[in-house]
Amino acid sequence: MNYLSAENISRNLGERWVFKNLFFGLQKGEKVALIGKNGTGKTTLMESIMGMQSPDEGKITIRKGIRVGYLPQNPIFEENERVLNYLFSDDLPSAVAIKAYEKAMLSGDPQELEDSFALMEAHNAWDYEARAKQIITRLGIPDGDQQVSTLSGGQKKRLSLAKLLIESPDIMILDEPTNHLDIETIEWLEGILSGPNVTVLVVSHDRYFLDKVCNKMMELALGSIYTYEGNYGYFLEKKAEREASEASTVAKAKNLYRKELEWMRRQPKARGTKSQSRIDAFSETEEMAHRKVDDSKLELNIQMSRLGNKIIEINHLKKAWGEKKIVNDFTYTFKKKDRIGIVGKNGAGKTTFLQLLTGLEQPDSGTIDPGETLVIGYYTQLPFEFKPEQRVIDTITEIAEVIPYGKNESLSPSQFLSKFLFPTAQQYTPVSKLSGGEKKRLQLMQVLVKNPNFLILDEPTNDLDLDTLQLLEDFLSEFQGCLLLVSHDRYFMDNLVDQLILVEGEGEVNFFNGNYTDYRIALENKEKEPAPAPKAAVIEKEVLSVQKGAKLSFKEQKEFEDLEKEMAKLESEKDALIEKLNSGSDDFQLLADWAKEIEVIKNTLEEKELRWLELSERV
Repeated sequence: MNYLSAENISRNLGERWVFKNLFFGLQKGEKVALIGKNGTGKTTLMESIMGMQSPDEGKITIRKGIRVGYLPQNPIFEENERVLNYLFSDDLPSAVAIKAYEKAMLSGDPQELEDSFALMEAHNAWDYEARAKQIITRLGIPDGDQQVSTLSGGQKKRLSLAKLLIESPDIMILDEPTNHLDIETIEWLEGILSGPNVTVLVVSHDRYFLDKVCNKMMELALGSIYTYEGNYGYFLEKKAEREASEASTVAKAKNLYRKELEWMRRQPKARGTKSQSRIDAFSETEEMAHRKVDDSKLELNIQMSRLGNKIIEINHLKKAWGEKKIVNDFTYTFKKKDRIGIVGKNGAGKTTFLQLLTGLEQPDSGTIDPGETLVIGYYTQLPFEFKPEQRVIDTITEIAEVIPYGKNESLSPSQFLSKFLFPTAQQYTPVSKLSGGEKKRLQLMQVLVKNPNFLILDEPTNDLDLDTLQLLEDFLSEFQGCLLLVSHDRYFMDNLVDQLILVEGEGEVNFFNGNYTDYRIALENKEKEPAPAPKAAVIEKEVLSVQKGAKLSFKEQKEFEDLEKEMAKLESEKDALIEKLNSGSDDFQLLADWAKEIEVIKNTLEEKELRWLELSERV
């Protein structure tokens, strides 16, 4: 079933055509990745689909009754909006029912409670609420009464993603959905988006995510769309073939064009005396010969400052925020060519750990002793800061007028920017006009222009296009200094690090030898390790249980069976209470007590259902 179609759409932003004469569609259940370099118009295309921008030509048609949800790269919220009001907007009856229910629970008013329960029943909002709670918990959404304006950029992005997943529209349009998520949450999101009836159009730089979720690639390049049926690996192969074929065709057209141009100049001016078919063919050849070929490549050949024998020595480092421990007694001496990744859940303290190393935060106790030749390049995940109307070239000249490059070369700021794919005309435009990915590329330049010998990169892959990401990966693989990397991009991490620092919360910071995939395999193997030998009294029963094909112990099998009975009993109790509540009562206190009891039963049910699911997967 066709959900969406775009016919002959074009968009002009005044200076240039961002894209022209695009045709594409989106079928039910398709999971399409939109790929392209920074600045090629991916966000513009998404906003055109959503009606936030209007195509200058052509039309976009969405099937009647199909709901479309959009996750922007940088969500915008109304001033003073609260988390709960944002999550449960008035667009869906279920959301309205939940807001009324939450309000009634806070107020304790018996009539409000009775009315809200009736509304919850009428719209079957109990299941909706359960799904919403799971999503909110998984994405770490803060208290519902908190103002959105007080949240960090990462929290706002997760809040916007939570709203989209809760509403579960027919089409999800996602711009960098994995930014600001930890790896475990990304893997959970992959499971949701991989569902058979989920329809997705997504921009992402996460190659593992694209391979796991998407079955179709749409590349936006030089204003045109190229479609590939397959995963990201297939796309890379076919894209290389297409580019080689196009380059060959254009080269042949240029040779033919020179010959035909000579013939056109020699012939009489009267059109009737020339072969009309040859004239028409000349026009086609001329167009092909002047077709643009996207051969722009980012160049990274940064000169590294000399690194001495002493790099950074950390001794008995401790840091806490109030009662929350970030680092508790951490000791390590960095060695030359260390390539270390940092892994931990959101909020565990990864960024604080990096800020301690760079001196932006001070430890509660312990020492961080840097070597004399140490030059740290710290790339943060904070938004790129620039002065109003500051030009692109100014962001580099204020750091250095001459940049060492390669072994025996020096570059001016303008030449350096050109190496990073900022053409001369763009260098003198305000930074505010750059796309999100172009700003991140400029931020990376500000780090590398200092010729660091110790690179600390906090989520460097956010908002960078895949081509830039590949070149950054190649550069870092050859980098001779120390590398400390925080990234949710598992592919990027696997290719660059050979050791992990595990920030595990409550001050626990440990080491693991290997990359992220090695770490996950080790965790899975640990989970599969046999439990301690059972006592002799229950060995026979457990052996019998295994022989029947169950993977549960005797005690777990009993627990599994009891859970089913307990859940059925709790459901009956909940239904009976809801029926009483709907019947009404003159005793308002009794109504309030029933409502609270229903809430307790629901919470107990959720806990038992999670445990039941955990055990059922092993049966």
